Amino acid sequence: MDTSANRSDVLQEMNKVRQVRQYRDEPVDTATVDALLEVARWTGSSRNGQPWHFVVVTDKAILKQLSQFRDSINWLADAPLGIAIALNGGDATQEAYDEGRVTERVMVAAHLAGLGSGVAWFLGDENESTAKSLLGVPDDYTLHSIIAIGHAISAKDPRPNANTSGRKPISEIVSYNRMGGA
Repeated sequence: MDTSANRSDVLQEMNKVRQVRQYRDEPVDTATVDALLEVARWTGSSRNGQPWHFVVVTDKAILKQLSQFRDSINWLADAPLGIAIALNGGDATQEAYDEGRVTERVMVAAHLAGLGSGVAWFLGDENESTAKSLLGVPDDYTLHSIIAIGHAISAKDPRPNANTSGRKPISEIVSYNRMGGA
């Protein structure tokens, strides 16, 4: 596959991936969900452990219950789809790596499919335990987050305490050969 022709376009699209918290009330078609799950399945993992099980959530009542864990994730209730990432309870460091990697890959794939996505973290043992119960995840698994996916209304953060957008200049975050080196 010759990627040189579209390399610039792909890199530009990757830079457009944003945390979306506002979705239209429109389901994501099954073929797209299946394609996103294939991306998740083929994501690399530490030592190729593939420690995940993906719970696809389309039940609005469940999404609403999950959204009530914390004020900062109440937007989850409006998503038409969530993909929760249950990890098999192995090495916590490796799982953190694997969860982050698969989350970002699914978010990029959703963007390339014309959808928006956002990650909602459950945060805390009590919330994780409740989420496991709601989603039928065994106690020995970890369940930190769910990726909301849908047709985006806007990528603007609607929350009253929204963070400012933008990025630091590259000169502030990149060094060569040694930190601080030009």
